[in-house]
Amino acid sequence: MMNLTQLLHDIEQLPPEAQRQIENFIEFLIQRHQAKIETKLSDEECVGMWNDREDIQDNSKNR
Repeated sequence: MMNLTQLLHDIEQLPPEAQRQIENFIEFLIQRHQAKIETKLSDEECVGMWNDREDIQDNSKNR
């Protein structure tokens, strides 16, 4: 893996348009991964699928 100093040096060697492309790509990656991080478990379809089962205790009430 390239270290940060080398990465910054390499980016500085690129023409301005290429640097803007890198900046745009980094913003894209941040948004893409942030969306994954912010996804809540409660948004998943499987949550609550055994909600009507009387033989299973609701552990969310134990918090």
